[in-house]
This record gives sequence, structure tokens and C-alpha cells, in this order.
Amino acid sequence: MKKIIIFSLITFTFNAFAQDHFTGVTTSSRVGILNAGINPAELPNLSKRFEVNIYGLSLNFSNNIIGLKDIDSDTNIEDLLFTGDRIVNAAADIEYAGPGMAMKWKQWGFGISSKGHIKFDLVDIDPKFGNAIFNRDEITESDPTLLIKNDYNQRMTGVSWGEIGFSAGRTVFENEKHRFNAGITFKLLFPGSYANLGIDKFEGKVSTFDPNPLITDPYLTTSQPVNINFSYSGNLADRFTDANDYINSVFGKLGGVGTDLGINYQMKDGDKKYKINAGMSIRNIGSLTFKDSNNSSNSYTLDIPEEGPNRLYLNDVNDTESLVELESYLYDRGFLSGEKSNKDFRVKLPTLLSIYGDFKVYHKFYITGYLQQKMGDNNENRQITAQNSYSIIPRINLGYFEAYIPFSSNEISGSNTGLGLRLGGFYMGSSSVISTLSSNTKKVDFNMGFRWAFL
Repeated sequence: MKKIIIFSLITFTFNAFAQDHFTGVTTSSRVGILNAGINPAELPNLSKRFEVNIYGLSLNFSNNIIGLKDIDSDTNIEDLLFTGDRIVNAAADIEYAGPGMAMKWKQWGFGISSKGHIKFDLVDIDPKFGNAIFNRDEITESDPTLLIKNDYNQRMTGVSWGEIGFSAGRTVFENEKHRFNAGITFKLLFPGSYANLGIDKFEGKVSTFDPNPLITDPYLTTSQPVNINFSYSGNLADRFTDANDYINSVFGKLGGVGTDLGINYQMKDGDKKYKINAGMSIRNIGSLTFKDSNNSSNSYTLDIPEEGPNRLYLNDVNDTESLVELESYLYDRGFLSGEKSNKDFRVKLPTLLSIYGDFKVYHKFYITGYLQQKMGDNNENRQITAQNSYSIIPRINLGYFEAYIPFSSNEISGSNTGLGLRLGGFYMGSSSVISTLSSNTKKVDFNMGFRWAFL
């Protein structure tokens, strides 16, 4: 169990740093296919008649406990994560924007896009619970019992999936000063792998009392039955400890559809420019259906009485390396009540409400406001997580060259400051790089890519 969590955290912390993907580029006044990714109603506003997306990559890691300056070669990740009284949240994901194209024709805009997603999250982990499992020094002879009680669902979850989107937008009204657009994206979804462990409203204790004086391992008991969920499909069922298992399973078989809906308004400033460009969209409406021979999605009752023939020793839990192994260990020892099943199951996409406005302040200088609100509950076992965030992005756009400084905040890592550049179709940026250099930021992200626009 320890290997599952800690390896995943280290892998994503240092190899992939995600929620606010391509910050700054997606709201640029150089409108392209990335803008349509947050609002398909932007397609009629394309800066050129055609655009081809070559590649795009956005990496992001955020947490609410560990600052970048806290990490060095001697760092013990679990010591840092579960020290103190704060509930632990961490989110890491990768978004890859693959080949795609967009075109503008009369009052219409059309687009085809491909994307891959990889995510890993810790949601509302009780620090006492984490500390009991990973740092058992608190359980001593002088204080042999640690009481644990919480009233929420603690989750460890990972997912990978791919999608192909077909988008269309149309100008529904236009005169010399104003333009209104509407747009829609229809997505074919390709679930790859999924794994979830959810422990809801845990109440119990960790003790070292044992009738056998030769046994000193701490053991876990519950004060009342606890609801626990095991769900897994694909590569992540057998292993949670290899980054290649995420990467190799991004595109699975067709298993779901999704939709984005959006509207857009422009206060025009000449033929191809604007004073205000504002929009609102609801993205990722839909769900993934996982179908695999090793599928499992089971909700059990976990009951570990203090008096009984078996004890749940934490060292044994730490020796498990997959959710399948952990589930079997608990089930075979009678700690889980409920029937195992292998069946298809659905997982909700991270539905988001996005609202933004880009304002021309003076000549080539613009300022953007962006707000992202999640519409799902991260504590649900079959919900892909998302973060609430907002950003203010001043930018200067000289046509071929653009520079911007995102000031952003999300609900996990707090406030950050970044920097981004665009040179023609090439872009590179981060919403946290300046904070990384000047403060102990809890977020690290980076994005870059290239698209080619013409005519």
C-alpha cells in the first residue's frame, strides 16, 4: 500500500507536474484550436482560415502540503505529507493535445481534435490515517493508541483516457459592433485504465497492544463498520507503481461520449479585432464506460473488531502492491462484507463551467480574466476529479510575438504567478514558474506546443 501511494506521488512530482492546462494560450487574442478546447464557440473567430495542431503538452502537479523548497535528495515524501493536522490533497495530471485541425468558412467554424489524459489524485486524506500507516513512530509504549475519526470519503484514484472531438461553431448574430457565436463539441471517448480506493467516514484506532509479547506491529481496528470502495480496470488494476501503465493505456476501446457547449460574445474593434472577447462554456458532459476482463467495482463494509481471531497488521497492508492484492487480502481474512463482481462500470468526466473575458486595454495590451468551477463532487468514488481555479492574465500581443504573465489560484495549491511566450505557432509557458523562483510554491506546471495557421 505504501508503495502504491508514494511511488505514484514521486513519479508524478518529478516526471509530470494539472488542472489549468495551457494557461494563457487558450484565451489568447490569437484565436486558434486551443481556444476552441475551452469553448467551441470560438471557432468562427479563428485568426486564420485554417489551423493544424502539431502537438501540445501540458504537465501539472499541485498539493496543499509540500512546497517545492521542502524537497531535496533526502526528502521523505510521506513524512512531509502527513505531518500536521491539515487534510491532504494532491492532484497531478498530463494532457496531450495530439493532431487536429480547424477551419473557418463563412459564418461557421469546424474542428477535429485528439487528446490524451492521465490523472492521479489524493482526495481528503486524513493526516492521522496517513501518519499511522507510513510514520508509525507516534504509536509508542507510552502512547500506544492513536484514535482516527473523519466524516468524509478519503480517495486515492488514477485514470487514463483518450478522446477525439468533432466541433462546430456558428455566428448567430453580427453587425458592425457586436458578434455572438454558439458552439458544440461532440467527443468519442476511449477509456484506458482506472483505479479507485475510497474509505468513507472512517472511525477507528491504531494500537500496539497484543497478547503475544513477541508481536509489536501496530494493528488497525474500526469502531463501527466503514464503507469502502475498490474499483479498477485495465493496467492500473495490477500495478499502480509504473508510469508506463498510465502512458500505454491512454487510448483504450471506444467506451463513451462527451459534449462541450459554449457561447461567445465580441465587441468588435475593426474587421478582425475586438475590444472585448467573452465566453462561457460547460465542458466534459458525459462519462467513461470501462470494459475489461479484470474489471471490478465493489462497495464493501469494512469491519475490523478489536476482539477476534484475525488482526489487521499495518505492516501486512504496506506489503501489498496493487488494489487487487489489497482487496483480496482484506476479503480473504473476513474484514470485508459483500460480494465480489466483475462488470462494466461508468465513471463521470470532470464537468467544468468556464467563464472568461479578454479585454483590450490599450493598443497591443490585453488583460484576461478566467474562472473555472467544477460541477462534480470529488468525494464520489466514480468521479474524475477537478479543481476550482481563477486567473488574471495581462498580455502584450504584437502579432507574431506574444508574452503573458498569469496570476492564478486554485483550491489546492493557492496563488501562483507564471510566464508564457508565443512566437508564431510555437508556445511555451507555466502558470507557476515565477512563484517557483521566488517562493515555496506548492504547484509546478509547464506547457508547450506548436500549431500552424495559414490563409
